[in-house]
Amino acid sequence: MRAALADRFGPPEVVRIGEAPRPEPGAHELLVRLRASTVSIADHRLRSRSVPRGLGLLVGPAIGFRRPKHRILGMEGAGVVEAIGSAVTRWQPGDEVVLMRGAAFGCHAEYAVVAEDGQLARKPAELSFEEAAAIVFGGHTALRYLDVVELGPGTSVLVNGASGAVGTALVQLAAARGAEVVAVTSGRNADLVRSLGAGRVIDYTSEDFTASGERFDVVVDCVGNVPLARLRNTVRTGGTLLLVIVGLGGMLAGGWHARRAGIRVDRDGAPGSADLMERLVAEATAGRLRPVVDRTYPLEEIVEAHRYVDTGRKRGNVVLTVSPVE
Repeated sequence: MRAALADRFGPPEVVRIGEAPRPEPGAHELLVRLRASTVSIADHRLRSRSVPRGLGLLVGPAIGFRRPKHRILGMEGAGVVEAIGSAVTRWQPGDEVVLMRGAAFGCHAEYAVVAEDGQLARKPAELSFEEAAAIVFGGHTALRYLDVVELGPGTSVLVNGASGAVGTALVQLAAARGAEVVAVTSGRNADLVRSLGAGRVIDYTSEDFTASGERFDVVVDCVGNVPLARLRNTVRTGGTLLLVIVGLGGMLAGGWHARRAGIRVDRDGAPGSADLMERLVAEATAGRLRPVVDRTYPLEEIVEAHRYVDTGRKRGNVVLTVSPVE
């Protein structure tokens, strides 16, 4: 099968299109022919070995030390079931699905396998494969973190990094639950995040959201660019700080900061599951989560896709068309 392969750490040019063995499904697995995936911050980190400060050695077993542990990147995708294992009963060839392989990666290829009871759901009929792929990475993460807090009318939520894949999903899902959402992003993305449900926008290029003294019930940090000592002061007593991206210092000191500020700090979110994928699809089908696609690249232009993600300026998702619909 064709795949985008990364055999060493480095810049976008280390990724190349090549041939890889097509996986075979086990008894309880599906073989999915992937139509679309995305190039995410996770792909950037694994390819470049650029991880949050202090985590280089800790994440080595997961991403590799001398070379990428997974030479085929891509955490999620949308496609069509090609074949099923001998014990599979819920799925049939021809079913259109979305899937999350997570830390196993492998979706920047024509085929991938997934367990029948894994993080898998039927693709929303209303969405194209490219649009469906665009809701998975950010929507999956957003749901995991929002599942650990109570949101409703009157709840104030601040999202730092509101225009990325995770941030755009968080803004939509929090607003759909009735929360009053404040989005931190650059001025050029203000109209985008407002259209997704943000009631107010803070332009980080001209205003420091940690310096105003304003506090929120829930603060979600999708960037990891603000010290925890400053972030904690933006959370109301009894509120929650959700750390989607955090370095070693934040991991070690999170409990101390929580006790000192009288808040809860969560850096893990709820676990992923098949149920979470079903709920993700339900949110999209109901119109509470819409895909945000910045650019789309064919698999052959994978290097250009990585180059764009590396700029740190993407809005929503960079989608990869893996194989055409026949």
